[in-house]
Amino acid sequence: MAGRGFEEGGGPVPRLDRNVLQMFHAVMTPGIDIARGVARMLLSAGYAPITEFVPARGLRADICALGPSGDIWIVECKSGVADFRADRKWTGYLDWCDRFFWAVDADFPADLLPAETGLIRADAWGGEMLRDAPEHKLAPARRRALTLRFARNGAERLLKARDPDALIQG
Repeated sequence: MAGRGFEEGGGPVPRLDRNVLQMFHAVMTPGIDIARGVARMLLSAGYAPITEFVPARGLRADICALGPSGDIWIVECKSGVADFRADRKWTGYLDWCDRFFWAVDADFPADLLPAETGLIRADAWGGEMLRDAPEHKLAPARRRALTLRFARNGAERLLKARDPDALIQG
């Protein structure tokens, strides 16, 4: 009986207790929750965010956001101190955005983060900018290339969501 909690062969399919699922979620998804909250905050400010965006070979930003005037922000989400200390590539993002931010939860010690970067506190439901990032304007050619990559990436993701079997040329 498919759909009624029975496997083929007749036995009941074990279901996870809601508390177990909530504990699993709390342990396994802090970075995902931070990214979700940041994306919501950016959307409410008029920015279009994409998660796991590759601005250049060897880099994968947690969030890249395209602003209403074409400005590009990168946000790196850190789920804890160990995650931050292990990140050796963050300075590589500075050449690929107009502003760079860290996003952390309420328990993260903000004094560990470089003062010359922006700071967002976030949870699964939203975020708040605590420190604006200094602006470093991208060169026009790089901005154009990134904006095109951003648009193509968004269009390809939308197509894959509607047609998972679509063959997308890279």
